[in-house]
Amino acid sequence: MLITTPVGSREAVAVARWPVPEERRTVTVLFADIVGSTGLVEHLDPEDVRALQRAYFGTVTEVLRRWHGVVEKYVGDAVMALFGAHGSDGFDAYRAVRAGLEIQGALDRRLPAATRVRVRVGVATGEALVDLAATRDGGHGAASGAVITTAARLQAYAPPGGVVVCAATRRAVAGLVAQRPLAAMTVAGRAVPLDVWRVTGPAPHRPARHEGPLVGRRRELATAGEEIARAVRERRPRWISLVGPAGSGRSRLLHELVRVASTVDGARVRWCVTHCPPFPDGDLAPLADVVRGLAGLRDTRSPETVRRRLGAALEGLLPPARRGAAAHALAEFLAAPRDAGAALRGAEVCREVLLDLAAAQPVVVAVDDLDRAAPALNRFLHRLFATASERGLPLAVVATHGPRWADLLPGAAGRRRRVPLPALGTVDTGRLLRHLLDRAGRPAAPAARLLPLVGGNPAAAAAYVATLDADGEPAGVPEPVRRLVDARLDRLDGERRAALMATAARDGDVPADAVARMLGWPAGRAERVLGALVDDGLLRRAATGGYAVAEPAVARVAAHRLPRAVRAEFAGRLRDTGTVGASRPAVPGPAGGVTAGRATCPAGVGRRSGGGARPAPVPGAGVPAPVVRAGGPTPGAAPAKGVAAAGGVTAGGRPTVTVGTPGGAAAAACPAGASGGASAGRRAAPALSAVPGRWATPGLPAVRSGGNRAGGPARARLGVFPGLHDALPGGPPPEPAGRVGRVGGRPPTIGPPRARRAPAEPRTAASGRAGRTVAAGVPVRAA
Repeated sequence: MLITTPVGSREAVAVARWPVPEERRTVTVLFADIVGSTGLVEHLDPEDVRALQRAYFGTVTEVLRRWHGVVEKYVGDAVMALFGAHGSDGFDAYRAVRAGLEIQGALDRRLPAATRVRVRVGVATGEALVDLAATRDGGHGAASGAVITTAARLQAYAPPGGVVVCAATRRAVAGLVAQRPLAAMTVAGRAVPLDVWRVTGPAPHRPARHEGPLVGRRRELATAGEEIARAVRERRPRWISLVGPAGSGRSRLLHELVRVASTVDGARVRWCVTHCPPFPDGDLAPLADVVRGLAGLRDTRSPETVRRRLGAALEGLLPPARRGAAAHALAEFLAAPRDAGAALRGAEVCREVLLDLAAAQPVVVAVDDLDRAAPALNRFLHRLFATASERGLPLAVVATHGPRWADLLPGAAGRRRRVPLPALGTVDTGRLLRHLLDRAGRPAAPAARLLPLVGGNPAAAAAYVATLDADGEPAGVPEPVRRLVDARLDRLDGERRAALMATAARDGDVPADAVARMLGWPAGRAERVLGALVDDGLLRRAATGGYAVAEPAVARVAAHRLPRAVRAEFAGRLRDTGTVGASRPAVPGPAGGVTAGRATCPAGVGRRSGGGARPAPVPGAGVPAPVVRAGGPTPGAAPAKGVAAAGGVTAGGRPTVTVGTPGGAAAAACPAGASGGASAGRRAAPALSAVPGRWATPGLPAVRSGGNRAGGPARARLGVFPGLHDALPGGPPPEPAGRVGRVGGRPPTIGPPRARRAPAEPRTAASGRAGRTVAAGVPVRAA
């Protein structure tokens, strides 16, 4: 049984948000399927089968939507969903795993008691080519890549009622869910078995271990400590916010603040620290950690032990007549933090306990990652702060959050202090890198190479050090850094995101008029958008008047998101106007990271996740462009094994991607693998001319998508921009393809074909320019 929903118009969805309807994205794929569905339905009446199917699909879809997943297709009894396909928040894998854990319990509650249904769930994370217009429920065929097959294999390997994940997903959810390893899974077509883990449930939060010295934050630490001391000495509550982007060391600074501000003027300070995980189990669930800390509870589950310790902790704080009811309310709250009534009663008792505790000694309530919390927790803190201010208690609230989140605190004029955490300077970043390298048992030499990549972010420094290979080179953009960059890119609107990715597609400083030509914008529009990106800190203004991406990791991830054909189209538009510039080479590295070098295609050949490669050159570092042969295959070179002589389809059914140039000559040809490119170690396919009579168009990149059989007709979208129509066998002839209209804001228009000049002969030594030629508007070195 195949249940699908056809995808509607691509233009209506894609153009409004982002002009390129396809992107290379790191996504998490969830597969869920019923165990033994054939034997189950054979004993049921057809009407009962229909009722069971409706309940099953409805329940699974409801759970997936609640965790912001998109149902890509229904295949028989299996459901496939995508997380992070149309927008990433950095926790796509975590949301997918939590959805998988919730599906079984939701089915047990929804289905009749006499019907016992067990579901297997597999979750995999990796790179895919995503059709952004189709990333909504029923968007059949919205993503393509090996990660989809991996998720399906994991689902078949999972035990009934269980959720299993791949290694990339395991790393993405480390510390957030409890996992245990299973026996390695052998997958047909893979030389190495696949490591598999089973997820057993959400993991209790454990404070991270912060080792080593605090680097570059002494001034911020002193400022926050002084504010706490003032709250104690003046007996006036103060609110301290530690504000910085993710990875800036907010949690590390809070950990150090607890240590240095343990006493003030000889008085012991009682710290009540909690952490807001992504998507907590209840609006007030983080308060449960405060209650456990007050009672000295850890992971005990015995209700009798919990009530006994809660009663002991409340002695001396509440009157004896109220102590029993308060202990009972707190115990109910700890047992069911999702219960709204129990949470409200427990929060009210917790507030009274904290106020009574502050009357006896100084109290600091600290909340890490407050920007993840529900509004109910924020209201709790506001009310606690206001009541403490009325009573004149020595209480302080310390919160860590990002710079984009604003906490409006009424009635706290003069008693609120924001402590910003800017990027570390060059000297402090170097000190931190040398410390991390020394702790990892490595020499300090790689610190100089890592310095421009880190960008003053402590978490990025630790991630890059962890990815160093045997030669001391980082293996691409680390996964934690890539997740942060993906979330930053997806927060941009259509205009800014388009301008940033177009700028990242070119190496070096890019003038505003070049960005406008790549995107088809009118004069003046790009300058305004690029200025807004400078204000956001994503771009920097060069001395030459051009623009460049401010952070190397952002440049690499943004450039790698563009499909090869789009980068070729950008280069063609600049070539048509006489602008010459080098394309940024982007090659996918391990698990969706981005590296450069060793490219065999001018637009960047994709490789399967898991292959190592050296990092991309730092913008402006003077790294030469990769060597690329133009104008077709090298004379005398043999074709790659399995590549057909024409048509761009391998004998084994693997399609090739041919980037066309004026006159029909091909600039490059690359095997299109499951991840969008050739596997590591394969030879590049020779450049092939477009096949006459198919769907190649002079001046536009000719792209063959997966699924064509050798010798069969091509069934693929013409180009990748909206407004270009499919040329399907037996259908109407395609409209003449001319210049693609403006990108972003409104649907593009198709104009008449533009006359193109004949391609000039490449210059050789005989013409005075030895060993130089031009391909796709990019100066490259000939063989």
